Amino acid sequence: MEHVSYFLGPLTIMPLGNLCCFIIQKILLLMFLMEIIRGVSSGFFSLAFSGLKGLPYGIIEAKSDLELKPIWASSSSKSKANVSINHNLLAMPVGLKMKHNVNTIVKKFLHENFTIILFHYDGKMDEWWDLKWSNKAVHIVAVNQTKWWFAKRFLHPAAVSIYDYVFLWDEDLGVQHFNPKRYLDIVKKVGLEISQPALDPKSTDIHHRITIRKRRHIFHRRVYDPKGSVKCTHDSEGPPCTGFVEGMAPVFSRTAWHCAWHLIQNDLVHGWGMDMKLGYCAQGVKNVGIVDSEYILHQGIPTLGGPSAKKGSNDVNVVKKHHGLDMRTVIRRQSTSELEVFKKRWENAIKEDKDWVDPFFKPKQTHNHKQAPSPSLHS
Repeated sequence: MEHVSYFLGPLTIMPLGNLCCFIIQKILLLMFLMEIIRGVSSGFFSLAFSGLKGLPYGIIEAKSDLELKPIWASSSSKSKANVSINHNLLAMPVGLKMKHNVNTIVKKFLHENFTIILFHYDGKMDEWWDLKWSNKAVHIVAVNQTKWWFAKRFLHPAAVSIYDYVFLWDEDLGVQHFNPKRYLDIVKKVGLEISQPALDPKSTDIHHRITIRKRRHIFHRRVYDPKGSVKCTHDSEGPPCTGFVEGMAPVFSRTAWHCAWHLIQNDLVHGWGMDMKLGYCAQGVKNVGIVDSEYILHQGIPTLGGPSAKKGSNDVNVVKKHHGLDMRTVIRRQSTSELEVFKKRWENAIKEDKDWVDPFFKPKQTHNHKQAPSPSLHS
């Protein structure tokens, strides 16, 4: 019998030649068809494939990228297009106030052939053209929008599918002790799907001890802090003790970003609470970690909604008029409010999805003898 494989979404079925395996295949096929029915009933498939029936399958191009393309063809460009290289992406929200620091960061990443996309939240893009690399970057302008607002709208998984890793960084990070290539070498070697560089202990605004650099480590996955506000012990199985990175400098594999993008709530632009849930997009806490040997300095410089936002923004003037508050205070209140909304949505989603199993949940042991922890959850 000719061995033919049929690709059905995430499931590949191959005739194996015996009754037992044939029955298993049929069961798997039935399960997959049930998932299709579930998708149709939820509207997912109708949304994804509506309007495509008029096209022959082979012409459908479901993916894209952020690579700049020449509007003319040349022999050199054609030859370069056929060269297989690793593709990685650095995306940052930027303001003119941090131009010097952004320049330092970008030059390090360009040296390793990263694609660069800058989100200009202050509307001042023309002032960047004097930098030699500026015409090699993608620039998007939207006044007073956050990193997560930009990411949800311009980093759709289909648009960044060629990139092995997506760096979604803040603009106020010092990279004196950071090398992108060495960082990714470590991430790939130890299998981190979601990661971040460790923070220099001299950093401003360190919120979680797990992010602080450990001098004698190459990387770490958890922190032990029995005296902190959140007690982290050997029994801790979830964020922020393990399976955690912070929102300032996350790095996602292609698969992890596909999940994380769907976690970003379209209307909750500050992203508060997401850092506690990002680990769910890494298929287990062992795949989330902090890289110590390549570390950064978080300068903690408030920019979005700061002094630069006062000029040319009616929204800012209205807020100050009615509330009489500093913009940073207003933003923090909004962020806190969004955090509560996000928490409620997460709780409601768990209640509604009866089939979902929390990988961080560890049932309490009822026996006196010690039980070995699950290898998929324990770092």
